[in-house]
Amino acid sequence: MPNVTATDDKLVEELRSGDQAALVRIVERYTAYVGTIVWNIVGEKLSRADAEEILSDVFSTLWYNAEKVREGKLKGYLSAIARSRALNALRAAKQDAPLEDDTAHIPVSGPEDEAIRQEEYAALRQTVDEMPEPDRTIFIRHYYYYQKTSEIAEAMGINVSTVQSKLWRGRERLRRELTEGGYFIG
Repeated sequence: MPNVTATDDKLVEELRSGDQAALVRIVERYTAYVGTIVWNIVGEKLSRADAEEILSDVFSTLWYNAEKVREGKLKGYLSAIARSRALNALRAAKQDAPLEDDTAHIPVSGPEDEAIRQEEYAALRQTVDEMPEPDRTIFIRHYYYYQKTSEIAEAMGINVSTVQSKLWRGRERLRRELTEGGYFIG
């Protein structure tokens, strides 16, 4: 079986040189993945046509910004763009965005505030990265990919109540560690 990352890197390189066939192969490989992210975020709040437009916009963004994709990071780049475009579409449609995204995009007034925000984000990311498995995977699936607890439970072969308790413990861990680190007051 070929190394997916190496194949992705080759496709991105071809994309950078203007090879439309590379884009077609990326679309074929990642449509289901990107579509799942978009649908988990917009769900029934937007029409299927809106979700498909977001999906198309993700790949269009890749086409025009292929030089921004770092080596080995195509999948992550696509997921970040999908998430951003889906949340922007909800906001544009005046739908409620999830609370964690509303608080994560607090306007920044200057370089010092930006540095503080970056430090807080790094602390948050480190705390999530240090969670034991499967807690970390459950937390990321729920809060980053917007999967429902029932979907996570089914995909991972565990009870919904187990998923819910691990999410609760994960939130408590974040609150405790970020408060102790001086990043969060709650």
